Amino acid sequence: MLMAKRTGNTQQGERPVRPTVLVAAVALIDAKGRILLAKRPAGKSMAGLWEFPGGKVEEGEAPEAALIRELKEELGIDVEPEALKGLTIVSHVYQDFHLLMSLYLCREWRGAPQGREGQECLWVAPEEMRALPMPPADLPLIDELAALF
Repeated sequence: MLMAKRTGNTQQGERPVRPTVLVAAVALIDAKGRILLAKRPAGKSMAGLWEFPGGKVEEGEAPEAALIRELKEELGIDVEPEALKGLTIVSHVYQDFHLLMSLYLCREWRGAPQGREGQECLWVAPEEMRALPMPPADLPLIDELAALF
């Protein structure tokens, strides 16, 4: 079951005028218990930070469908909807937008993940994520993922 987590710096009663961006992301877990991270390429916001693969949910699109589409486009892998297990939802307020990110776990896919949009990819043990620069919304997820192993 997905559980919401709030990060960022909103105060109770504050009404942000930032647009809400819906994102679906995944912790791909290999047979060795490592998680795949992708490095945001130069020219994109938060360039150089390591993140969970995924992307924006388009209007009228289910988060799982968006994630399956993004994984095909970004990493060249095929994922069945049944392979996605909801872990949590993160709510984080950035300066220009409010992020709502659904994070899924996935242990089964077809193909070998590789960056198809200029991004580097790296398999890491959950505890190794602490040493990598990651977007603020992703940081609270490190402990939650490490607790699964």
